[in-house]
Amino acid sequence: MCTLEKRDKVFFLTLKGDTKRDEEHRLNPPLIASIRAALAQARAEAAVGSVLITQAEGRFFSNGLDLRVGAEADLFRMVDLFRGVVADLLSLPMPTIAAVTGHAAAAGLILAMSHDYVVMTSSRGVMYLSELDMAMSLPDYFTALIKGKVGSSTARRELALRASKVGAEAAVRMGIVDAAYYSVEEVAAAAVRMAEDLGKRRWSGEAYAEIRKGLYPEVCGLLGLEVETVVPSKL
Repeated sequence: MCTLEKRDKVFFLTLKGDTKRDEEHRLNPPLIASIRAALAQARAEAAVGSVLITQAEGRFFSNGLDLRVGAEADLFRMVDLFRGVVADLLSLPMPTIAAVTGHAAAAGLILAMSHDYVVMTSSRGVMYLSELDMAMSLPDYFTALIKGKVGSSTARRELALRASKVGAEAAVRMGIVDAAYYSVEEVAAAAVRMAEDLGKRRWSGEAYAEIRKGLYPEVCGLLGLEVETVVPSKL
């Protein structure tokens, strides 16, 4: 499951593994529902200067959709359920940071990339789009998010058509990750520093969310997110 903690104006969404089965933070219906509930709470409590940091306990940020749940119909259901998490993050009225201190694979990689900023450990963990190795195609909104977030066609090819396991420093060069730090502690500290700097700007969360949606029209269209016009209350 996950928890949501608020320190000053920074929200910390933490993926927690209560059992050995959960420690990979595989995205199944209960975890997806827990994440969405936390994001809904952050949205309800958002104020000027709010920022969200998403992090995870253990060796995994997230190892993707939980393919152990059963039938093919369950996989399609989870793909559809996870669509809501991506939509929530892309429409959240505050800057978002993923602090990746372990492996981020498949939908776990998409979870990280759904944030505005990604910082990652270089001492452990890889970014890995595993669908090709698993003989699966990519959901349409995965592809649209990757196209919107990764500017280099070479990097997109490496990620999607070679299924490369990309370490933090390579991910920085490819434009997937903003900064790499050696240890878990350094990543956590860097995420907090970034959140504090962003929060000082005191941006309108409503305007921030609409500008973000406008930057990624293809994925937002697939997610059913419409861009709305926001103007200052006083001109």
